[in-house]
Amino acid sequence: MVKAMMWKLLWEAWDLRVVILGSLLLQILLIFLALLRERVSTALLNTPLWLAYLLADVTANFAVGLISKSQSDTEGPFADPTLLAFWAPFLLVHLGGPDTITAFALEDNELWLRHLLGLGFQCWAVAYAFFQSFPNPYCSCSQQALPDRGPNYAKLMDEYTSKIEARLPTKIEMIPEPIRVNRAGNAKDWDELSDLKVVQDAYNYFSTFKGLIADLIFSFRERIQSREFFLKRTARDAFQIVEIELNFFYEILYTKATVVQGILGYSLRLISFSLNCAALVVFHLTKNKDFKKFDIGISYTLLVGAIALDIIAFLMVLFSDWTAIALTKSDPSLTNWFIKKLQRLLNVNRDRWPRNLEKKPRWFSPRKIMQIVRRRWSESLSQYNLIHCCLHPRPEWWEATIDLFGLTNLLDGMKYVETVDFTATNGLRDLIFEELKMKSELADDLETAKEIFSARGDWILRFESCTDLIRWINEVDFDESLITWHVATELLYNTVDEGRAHTNNESGDATNPRGTDNKNFRELSKLLSNYMLYLLVMQATMLSTVAGIGQIRFRDTCAEAKKFFHGRKIGKSEEGKNCCMNIFTCKCFCDNEPEKGQGQRKTSCCGLNKCCSKGETGRDELQKIACKSILAVNTVVEPVAVKGDRSKSVLFDASMLAQELEKLGSERMWEIISKVWVELMSYAASHCRANIHMAQLSKGGELLTLAWLLMAHLGLGDQFQISEGHARAKLIVRK
Repeated sequence: MVKAMMWKLLWEAWDLRVVILGSLLLQILLIFLALLRERVSTALLNTPLWLAYLLADVTANFAVGLISKSQSDTEGPFADPTLLAFWAPFLLVHLGGPDTITAFALEDNELWLRHLLGLGFQCWAVAYAFFQSFPNPYCSCSQQALPDRGPNYAKLMDEYTSKIEARLPTKIEMIPEPIRVNRAGNAKDWDELSDLKVVQDAYNYFSTFKGLIADLIFSFRERIQSREFFLKRTARDAFQIVEIELNFFYEILYTKATVVQGILGYSLRLISFSLNCAALVVFHLTKNKDFKKFDIGISYTLLVGAIALDIIAFLMVLFSDWTAIALTKSDPSLTNWFIKKLQRLLNVNRDRWPRNLEKKPRWFSPRKIMQIVRRRWSESLSQYNLIHCCLHPRPEWWEATIDLFGLTNLLDGMKYVETVDFTATNGLRDLIFEELKMKSELADDLETAKEIFSARGDWILRFESCTDLIRWINEVDFDESLITWHVATELLYNTVDEGRAHTNNESGDATNPRGTDNKNFRELSKLLSNYMLYLLVMQATMLSTVAGIGQIRFRDTCAEAKKFFHGRKIGKSEEGKNCCMNIFTCKCFCDNEPEKGQGQRKTSCCGLNKCCSKGETGRDELQKIACKSILAVNTVVEPVAVKGDRSKSVLFDASMLAQELEKLGSERMWEIISKVWVELMSYAASHCRANIHMAQLSKGGELLTLAWLLMAHLGLGDQFQISEGHARAKLIVRK
């Protein structure tokens, strides 16, 4: 009992001090971790950032409450009331949070009124603490469109009617609105852009198209100007522009960029820094011998911490893209010497993208950290493979247990999802841009653009004269076609062109997706196939408008695949090894090989034609054999005619599609498949709601969001619904 009372008294003496120091520590964590979250897509970053974001407000609120309590209790083991009043304003600064994060999720912006009310109460509590010490909004909610009432039609028609009634020969002549020239589209040449020019163009298009996040519509002029500019760009420049543009979107939604940028923001920052420095000087000169040494140390820590945070935030502002735009958007001939000095001092012409990345840096190396800081999004492509998932299932009891607690998606992400470096993919960026560019060139009018925009694989099949395959897209729902094409791609990937793909890994050009041995199209098809399935299964909200019963169809297809593999003894054995019935070849892998678990090839099959393998080589072999087993099933009768439509599995429908595709020949087949996947991804990107795209920016971003914005700039979308705009009507009266 005595010991418990001692611990209680000890906590009462130190709780406020611990909480205040903890609040400062959380601010330091937030300012650095938030800087990385748009560039890194991993739970290792998002989880501590989420905890720090939630705890920051709670800690500051708790500390203000303790100060109020301490002020009214003069006999307890608390700090001096004067020091308590001195500490309170720092907690208000902590409640405001650092510049790099004002919202963790997009929904936080819609709760700005609640946060403002809470801040008001905290200001009152701090004012109360000040009163007791004497003797005896930021809003970043989604942009809303102002209503457009158009020209005064009633007034014009009244005048027209009066002229007609006066029997004057009158007619209305329409004067079309002139097409204004976009500054971003006035480039004198179309060479590859410098990094600074990329930032400038991105800001110009951000200023024009920021209404996308509020579902605004645009006129034909915006479409023409943007489309003309992007059609003359390289894939590298186009992707870099949309990356920077999405950075601007991120910063206006999740940070204080709109507040701290500009004269007012700089002035407030300077005033805050000056007052903190003045407070440090005054406190140092004040006779504070009556205070406890530890409390004096806390006061110095808060002062130095506030100054350091101000300096860090100011440096981030100075070296941001916003400042580069502010220093270079004026006419160079009118720029004074001070602006030119600042441009050189801040090195606004610096390289903003990592160069020479042929050697992959190690984790936590300085080069790796600099690469992460300089990139604009996570640059990761998540992969989810249905066949691999079914070949490595969990035990049924464990599956039921995690499903009961709602942990299936979380654990599936840890077990089955892999990530690929987008910048290391051999030509994926170029394939996507060239396909979108080709379609944009053909979409001169809005009707053609809408036709292409609404296509989900059928347009490219008609364009490539593969009309026999259209039924696998037009006659089924989007989710069904996605899973069917995913399984078909995997079947062909593991059974066609195996030898050439493994013997020539360096073929193909990174800037041209057409490799001489067709490996690029084959690899890119698999990357997009696995990525789209990942979105369907793990990021269902992004495909919610087009997915339909995708989750049910995926589940049923997995169930049939697992049952099929179990019946053919293909999959994971009880010993945890990859075992299969090798019915296609007498090659057998045994467990006695010392290196990498790869067995020695034998001339005859052992026991029931059974082979076992371990390691990465074993996984590849297992998937090849599984895919061959599926293709070996006779599908002369369509599965729905035999099984009915209760089960939504498309496993053997995909086998039929794979056999149809194989008739095209290897080279043409992979080219068609890759283009179909680009169109499927484009359809999903353009039909995903803007607020969902914006929500992904705080989690590292997705390739789907880049494709969405790129399509809008190329004029492929439903945002351009104003064909004439405000034409001016003029009354002409003839005598």
